[in-house]
Amino acid sequence: MGATQTNFEYTGTEPAGVSNARRWAVVWLLFAASLINYLDRATISFALPMISHDLNLGPETKGVLLSAFFWPYMLMQVPMGLMVDRLNLLWVYAAAFALWSLAQGLTGLAGSLVVLILLRILLGIGESIYLPGGIRIVSRLFGPAERGLPSGIFDFGTRTGLVVEGVLLPWLLVHYGWRDTFVLVGLTAILWLIPWFAVFPSKVVKKRETAVPSKCVERHFWLAHFNRNLLGICLGFFCFDYFWYLMLTWLPDYLYEARHMSIMKAGIFAAIPYAVFGLSEPVGGWVSDRLIRGGWDETRTRKGIISFAFMFGLLMIPAAMARTAETAVALIICAGLVGLSSANVLVMVQACAPHDEVGIWTGFQNCSGGIAGITAPLVTGFLIEWTGSFRSAFILAPMLLVSGLLSYWFVVGKLEPPAPDFKVIVAVE
Repeated sequence: MGATQTNFEYTGTEPAGVSNARRWAVVWLLFAASLINYLDRATISFALPMISHDLNLGPETKGVLLSAFFWPYMLMQVPMGLMVDRLNLLWVYAAAFALWSLAQGLTGLAGSLVVLILLRILLGIGESIYLPGGIRIVSRLFGPAERGLPSGIFDFGTRTGLVVEGVLLPWLLVHYGWRDTFVLVGLTAILWLIPWFAVFPSKVVKKRETAVPSKCVERHFWLAHFNRNLLGICLGFFCFDYFWYLMLTWLPDYLYEARHMSIMKAGIFAAIPYAVFGLSEPVGGWVSDRLIRGGWDETRTRKGIISFAFMFGLLMIPAAMARTAETAVALIICAGLVGLSSANVLVMVQACAPHDEVGIWTGFQNCSGGIAGITAPLVTGFLIEWTGSFRSAFILAPMLLVSGLLSYWFVVGKLEPPAPDFKVIVAVE
């Protein structure tokens, strides 16, 4: 098209104008932001017994409260993806981070279920930056054969947040109550913005400049919702996230209600499978990157590791049937090895998306995950109310997870960007 590209681009082993140390510093800041993201997102799961006691919430109402976050989170994925593709990444991420931190802190002041739901909505809007923004930044800083490890590291932060939560939050909840806990966790996170503004490379935030006639701007318009690879990625990600959000939203309450653990003990034992899930993420990404750099086919390698990891999810079924709490917890911990798939799931969208559309493609992907985030708490709450136990919910989630492999193998094709379909000319007055 005769374009003159003046913005940051990945050019080899190290991005032009950005040191290797700085790009990894950004990855670790994304790790910290992801940690805070999930720390804030899942605090309500650990505090749910206290909140439900104070506000007299039943299982179905608890399901509604747990799912309230995911409606705006889902609806904002595509708009947020468009913003991170087109706007200043530094400021977009910082503004979203500040919004979700304030919403988390103000939750401690909520006096009714309605206010709680409204603040969860604001939290969902702010946190919608997490995956589109993080994936967009990684795709700008790293080449195709080395994105697995940084993707696994920054997403590992989400599970680390849950581990920190499992140890820290029960102690805070017991000693200070749920209200002060929300205020403390939410407002202290604002300090993250200081290193973010200090470290983020200015070259990454510059928008693309293209030499075109002054009366028109030419850009490729990708029919993302008609693309077979994106459709398969979204279907598979829905199945993956349904399983994950069952663990995220209901596991502490399951250990408290069904396995009769104290809040402190339930928090600690819920944190262990979260830790296994998180530690597996960079491992799965590192292994796949090494194999691909060694000459293995990228498509088969990433799909193969995803398939291997998903099989561990089936351990949730015998966990639901286990007679003792110790056996159930051990099986759930092993089910956390599903995390070996996470980095490869995230790299898959980077490999298939056009370079300029990584954010919006990730938005579509995470939108499907948001639908799972809405569905899993609601369906689980309904099944508990209907059957009187967690068993049916713990069978449904792993079966759905494994069914997602059909989408990854038979709908998603070769991991490569699509050929341009057509061009849209947009007149600029």
